[in-house]
Amino acid sequence: MKKLFALFGLFFMFSCGIKKSFQDKPDISGIAEVDTVRTRLSDTHFTLGKNNLFQNKYGVWELYIEGDALELGLANGALTQDLIHHQENAFMGKIYEMVPSEGYRNFLKKMVSWFNRKMYLYVPEEYKQEIYGVSRFGLKKYDDFAPAYMRMLYFHGAHDIGHALQDLMLVGCTSFAAWDNKTVDGELLLGRNFDFYAGDEFSDQKMVAFVNPDDGHKFMMYTWGGMIGAVSGMNTEGLTVTINAGKSKVPMLAKDPITLVSREILQHASNLEEAIEIAKKREVFVSESIMIGSAKDHKAVLIEVSPKNFGIYEVENSDQLICSNHFQSLAYTEDKRNQKTIKESHSQYRFERMTELVNEADKLTTEKAVEILRNRNGLDDKKIGYGNEKAINQLLAHHGIVFKPEEKKVWLSANPYQMGAFLAYDLDKVFAEFEEGNVKGSVMSTEKVIPASDFLKTKNYKDYEEYRNLREEFIKALSNKESISQDEAEALKRLNPHFWQAYYLSGQYYYREGNYKKAIIDFKQALRREVTTLPEKEHLEKLLKKSYRKL
Repeated sequence: MKKLFALFGLFFMFSCGIKKSFQDKPDISGIAEVDTVRTRLSDTHFTLGKNNLFQNKYGVWELYIEGDALELGLANGALTQDLIHHQENAFMGKIYEMVPSEGYRNFLKKMVSWFNRKMYLYVPEEYKQEIYGVSRFGLKKYDDFAPAYMRMLYFHGAHDIGHALQDLMLVGCTSFAAWDNKTVDGELLLGRNFDFYAGDEFSDQKMVAFVNPDDGHKFMMYTWGGMIGAVSGMNTEGLTVTINAGKSKVPMLAKDPITLVSREILQHASNLEEAIEIAKKREVFVSESIMIGSAKDHKAVLIEVSPKNFGIYEVENSDQLICSNHFQSLAYTEDKRNQKTIKESHSQYRFERMTELVNEADKLTTEKAVEILRNRNGLDDKKIGYGNEKAINQLLAHHGIVFKPEEKKVWLSANPYQMGAFLAYDLDKVFAEFEEGNVKGSVMSTEKVIPASDFLKTKNYKDYEEYRNLREEFIKALSNKESISQDEAEALKRLNPHFWQAYYLSGQYYYREGNYKKAIIDFKQALRREVTTLPEKEHLEKLLKKSYRKL
């Protein structure tokens, strides 16, 4: 009987908690009067009044939207509906792949709804309106998981969860800012890699959005279909925002998604003081470093936020600022989770490598900044294997981006990774063209585009792509205890000879096959290379000891 009452209580708690969030809707008065029928000029060009969507020759979509919050969302959704469907299929497809059981998916659906039950209390009304507008164009087939509006709201929190879950560690972003004596013209220059990976399909359709809101500053951000939050962006006041994940404990309740906090800064702040004030008033549920570059202040700072702490880090008597995935402000000096991140993860290594590259570069230019973001080696230029998370360029990033805030100029990478061309945009010119309403094609500054890396033409790049595909199949086969050939194990090492992971996977195969001598050789070879994290190194050492005992 007690168990029955407990189950009833749990069900009642779930139902009541979730019901309020499902009933909450933003103010959508006037929605019937807003035109949402796009005009299709071609497969790569759509318009809706002055709102515009065009895919340039590099495959990047250029979006322009204007109006109040609801109008922004509706125009965004109407124009980018195909991109939204692409991202929903990619994201939900991954869930269906990971959770094939319908019963478990139903349980997951309830847990996600419960976790996000109070998010609506923290998200500002204007962003709820905008998300609602976008959600009108979501795929109906996923309504059984959650209604479109709630689903789009959840997607903005999913980014934070990817940061928080240690075993998913989808991110390892690195960024820098330089000014005065560190840049060729003394102007502020910022660069960052957004190493968020959720599958190749997720990164297929990139979009640069130019947003002209009725309330706030005009701004651009590099994003994807259905996403109104900001991960990398700059406004017309010359204020830039980029976010780098910090180590968080797994949250029990979603609050304000970090990308919506950075979006609010981008839209409503014009200097460092205003950016800090916005960040202070928001309640987040993960840890994050927000790098803010300001043309008006002629410098950059880090706003370091977490559910129970807040810090500001700015360099004294220096003209450069480096950020990876640990905190640097005094507020986090005694934070045990931050100390553990520095000791055990690859964050400190990338911090040191970025510092090394920025120092070596002397007077930084946009081109030198792109070279830094593309760098694939380790400290002292050591070869550490392609795809190593200790590298600045891990060959998995969604994008790299470079800002010159005082000139309102930005360069952003096309596929693949940060190795594709860096496309150039001048914000003042872009918004002037769109507001005139005569845009017929791309608004990029063609003459300022930085060409794709020559690395893409090399055998090393082809070998790495082959390695990635083989690695995915290999790991799946190991996990499912399926057959693997010795040739496949040897191919991993041949295709990526400097990467510890290739030897680790090959060693696992030989250990499984009972060939402990070869397993020992591979595990030793892995340990001689640059192993990504301390826990992975300790795991390798245990496997080596087990292999010796098996002989």
